[in-house]
Amino acid sequence: MSFYTSLTGLKNAQSELDVLSHNIANSSTVGFKKSTASFSDIISSSILTDPSLTIGIGSRLSSVKQQFSLGSMTQTGNTLDLAINGDGFFVVKNPLSGDVGYTRAGALSVSQDGYIKTDQGDRLQVYTADSTGAVSSTTLGDCQIPTANLAGSSYSGMTVSNTGQIIASFGDGTTQYLGVIGLATFTNNTGLKQQGSSVWAATGLSGNASLGQPKTGSWGAIMSGTLEQSNVDLASEMVSLIDAQRYFQANSKAIDTFTQVSQNIMNLRTS
Repeated sequence: MSFYTSLTGLKNAQSELDVLSHNIANSSTVGFKKSTASFSDIISSSILTDPSLTIGIGSRLSSVKQQFSLGSMTQTGNTLDLAINGDGFFVVKNPLSGDVGYTRAGALSVSQDGYIKTDQGDRLQVYTADSTGAVSSTTLGDCQIPTANLAGSSYSGMTVSNTGQIIASFGDGTTQYLGVIGLATFTNNTGLKQQGSSVWAATGLSGNASLGQPKTGSWGAIMSGTLEQSNVDLASEMVSLIDAQRYFQANSKAIDTFTQVSQNIMNLRTS
């Protein structure tokens, strides 16, 4: 039995090493959120078992949960590098599949056809705005930058306010509101499903997305020219990595000892 008890510990140590290694590998990934592994013990008993004689038979992986604490902010000077100073996720949509995702990674750019997008090609979702910059629709949609205004003057640049207003500028000095960035919050962030590339999808555990405008209610303000880095603390992760390695080695040693003892017993029985 002790062999299988140590074997569960060995498997769990490997699981923790995998989680920690994943965190360390993504310490420089924009918008990445670290994960932590939790374990629980395994007990084998029945209603007839004497509680004072109950012996555990190992441990198991209980959960791997992401920590959605705020990462450090890095200024880039690029208008379309956006960060959320507070709660919320950017809403992005795959133009081919129509799948909606949620991300904290605001490294955005403009596609050849003028849409604001992520590095993976998902389009940023915004509310339609009127001529004063106020939201005029409760439905989110793509944001496309016009090549010229109604007077025929060419597009010259854009700004993004802390309330999420995207404002295009033109060569004749005029401006136009293109939309207001929509943000999403969830009842349970740890219930979100990881999709890769710092993008999450809603699940039954996370609850449906609650949509709103930046700097209102529980939705944080937008910081243009800034990126949120990962929330991985390398020093802490390295210490945890050393502990996990020791945990792995201890269980491996226990298995070796059990094997040696078993072999000695076999030798005595056959001698």
